[in-house]
Amino acid sequence: MAVDKYPSRNGQRAQVMERKDPVVHRDPAFSDGPLSEKEMNAFGENGYLLFEKLFNDDEVSIMKSELQRTMEYNQNRDGDDVIKEPGSNDIRSVFEIHKDSGFFQALAKNERIVKVAQQLLGSHVYITQSRINFKPGFKGKEFYWHSDFETWHQEDGMPDMRAVSCSIVLTDNYEFNGPLMLVPGSQKWFVSCPGSTPEQNYKSSLKKQEAGVPDNDSMTRLVDHADGRINRATGPAGSVLFFDCNTMHGSAGNISPYPRSNVFFVFNSVENKLQDPFSGQPPRPEFLANRENTEPIKPIKDRIQNVSHRIKRN
Repeated sequence: MAVDKYPSRNGQRAQVMERKDPVVHRDPAFSDGPLSEKEMNAFGENGYLLFEKLFNDDEVSIMKSELQRTMEYNQNRDGDDVIKEPGSNDIRSVFEIHKDSGFFQALAKNERIVKVAQQLLGSHVYITQSRINFKPGFKGKEFYWHSDFETWHQEDGMPDMRAVSCSIVLTDNYEFNGPLMLVPGSQKWFVSCPGSTPEQNYKSSLKKQEAGVPDNDSMTRLVDHADGRINRATGPAGSVLFFDCNTMHGSAGNISPYPRSNVFFVFNSVENKLQDPFSGQPPRPEFLANRENTEPIKPIKDRIQNVSHRIKRN
């Protein structure tokens, strides 16, 4: 068992500790990526970067069409990888889309996003998790504050903070339709959460996370460190948000008429592959934490275009 640099869920007391890993992993082999020095520094300081219209309107239209096709296919399918909203049959998330042998598998390798991840992590990368998120108008539920790394460390065995999330915005994100909220600078601190991890916690946490969420005092401390700032990732469809695996984030419910959808890829360094979960429990299923295919991604330069969609699911 590797040394646990970030112990959590091992008692009733919360603790805020300094991060032990760099936020930006600089390596000369990946220094020719698309990010400027100013952008690299901004990511290191704030824990995220938002690029407006990284994908154009035609490409977004294709993504929306593929998203709709995937949602329709999964609407009446029961499976652990299809998460429904609490109390309804509305889809909240569909996982493991980068293995669909079609459009989303190609999108996960697109040069515009892969090279950013490589530059930030200073290494080759692979996908450790992917999903489509859909927050419908009027009834899309909130997702409470959390650090992804806390869960991935405890329940998946991710040893170090060397992963970056990429969210491709497919619908205009307004202030009022439940956009992602982030606490700038929170990636510099790790919140060791109280309590323990229930068995098969993922079956409930993907609908409503309760284990591994910060206590009120710790959350207040993080926001105070940010001078009271909580930023919203708003922007037009086609924008892309990159954020550090330990950035504290969450989203409010969507009671507006306008849905919020995004495609979500988690790029992990090939030098940070998953080990045994630090919770001591069995690993979560493959669709949540990829262990089978960790070969480095070879970026694809092509523009987004329609491809045959062959879904590899039972």
